[in-house]
Amino acid sequence: MIATTVDAGDGTPLTVPALLRAQADRYGPRVLLTCDEDVLTYAEADRRSRALARSLLSLGAGKGTHVGLLHPNGSEFVVGWLAAARIGAVSVPLSTFSTGAELRTLLRSADIGVLLSARSHRSHDYLAALRDAVPELAAATAPPLLAPSMPVLRHVFVGAPADAGLGPGTAAGVGGGAGPAWSVPALLSWGAEVGEDLARAAEDAVHASDRLVIVHTSGSTSAPKGVIHTHGALIRHLANLNEIRRYTDDDVLFSNSPFFWIGGFAYALLGTLLAGGRLVCSNAASAAGVLDVLERERPTMVNGYAQSVAGLPADPTFARRDLSSIRRGNLYAIMPSDVRPADPGLRHQMLGMTETGSVCLVSEDEGDQPEHRRGSFGRPAPGFEARVVDPEDGRVLGAGEVGELWLRGPFLMEGYYGRERHEAFDADGWYHSGDLFVVDDEGFFYFRGRGGDVIKTAGANVSPVEVEAAIRDVAGLTAYVVGLPDADRGQIVAAAVRVPPGRTVDPAGLRRQLAERLSAYKVPRRIVPIADDEVPTMSSGKIDAAALRELLRAAG
Repeated sequence: MIATTVDAGDGTPLTVPALLRAQADRYGPRVLLTCDEDVLTYAEADRRSRALARSLLSLGAGKGTHVGLLHPNGSEFVVGWLAAARIGAVSVPLSTFSTGAELRTLLRSADIGVLLSARSHRSHDYLAALRDAVPELAAATAPPLLAPSMPVLRHVFVGAPADAGLGPGTAAGVGGGAGPAWSVPALLSWGAEVGEDLARAAEDAVHASDRLVIVHTSGSTSAPKGVIHTHGALIRHLANLNEIRRYTDDDVLFSNSPFFWIGGFAYALLGTLLAGGRLVCSNAASAAGVLDVLERERPTMVNGYAQSVAGLPADPTFARRDLSSIRRGNLYAIMPSDVRPADPGLRHQMLGMTETGSVCLVSEDEGDQPEHRRGSFGRPAPGFEARVVDPEDGRVLGAGEVGELWLRGPFLMEGYYGRERHEAFDADGWYHSGDLFVVDDEGFFYFRGRGGDVIKTAGANVSPVEVEAAIRDVAGLTAYVVGLPDADRGQIVAAAVRVPPGRTVDPAGLRRQLAERLSAYKVPRRIVPIADDEVPTMSSGKIDAAALRELLRAAG
């Protein structure tokens, strides 16, 4: 049932421990997750997370402890999240794109006390990044960690390379001489000291109002914000969304959304656990590898970032692939022709935000819309109020007027971690999204732009302020960073770098320097050196953003 309150009295388990136990009892041997060759059943998710939960208790972790998860999509992430939730700990998923400098910021700002991490994934060496983030790790001999640079962090446990195919529990040490003491098997061995009665008591002490997760925005300011969601509110919101998209236990969902962002964590992972369905994902480096998974696993729905699958039809094997099982979703590039829209602009889109716990504007109508509704994002999801407001004076605007989207409701975030409530909500409880929308006289919402300068590239948000600061730090130069339209990624990050007389800039060399400081998607794909007198300004002296974008576009 769709409900607009957290506890609707319908028997829906409103904590993750209760939900997991109920689904494991009901579905047992059915598969919860398939990620390439990594398979996790409901029963295994219950058993493995219970064992890890006991091990976390043995460390002294419990309700309110922040547990960091540095894993790509796969069973290790799922088990780590479920284990933390079972003892009332708060999961903090960390971006697998993170550099050492970014991890340092995230570990400190989120007050992570226990970190569970893969050793590496593809080109990312997390062990090296962690030693960069926490220099004391290199000399540590045994846990707990007592590091002045990271005063809250006490335990770091590292497993096998995420793509090594070595199975759960294989691990290597972190510290210079620590070896197995910092490994996942060492952690699991300590759980034998904790009785089942204590583990169950910890689960029973978790309430719907307790914090479940802190998900970081992908960068709409110079420092990503940690968004807090509670057990009950997020579960109820996803239960509503499952009804709208008709996600049942007969469905198989393919999603390419990372679990460390809200789309992957809530809309894909938590939604699947609630539905009793099967979630399919892939970390394959090649298009053919992803297509192998799609063909083998036969998904019925596909959701995620359209840009990430846009290249799959170009694979030489695509034409002979049988993807006929796909009947619904938004990844049109891989959907069969009989369900793929001829004109995607006539299908409702969805608006999702970290702060709204996934999708907040949506429609259950998946068919083509009339022309006057082209570009619609639907209406507010159940439990959400939405209005379009003049950001200057707070006046609620009428149909057809462009203004800022404000949202309110019981399924919004609790707030931003470490920040005051007024930084998240106004005095009346409205969240000011910063996005510009129009609402029509039928109550449908239409996106018109971003109130700020945030760049949306391949599903991730990039703060120009953060990139400009990184260029200033590594090169000592002023830069102006904007987003440019791109067919594959939505936008690309582009930078005009102001070069004073007597200086030169090598764009390729600057990109290499920035790659050591920033996640790959934040590094500008286009860097254009400009002289002082080439900086486009308006009569007020402010940067002429339109002229700057044209300058960067023309340089391509």
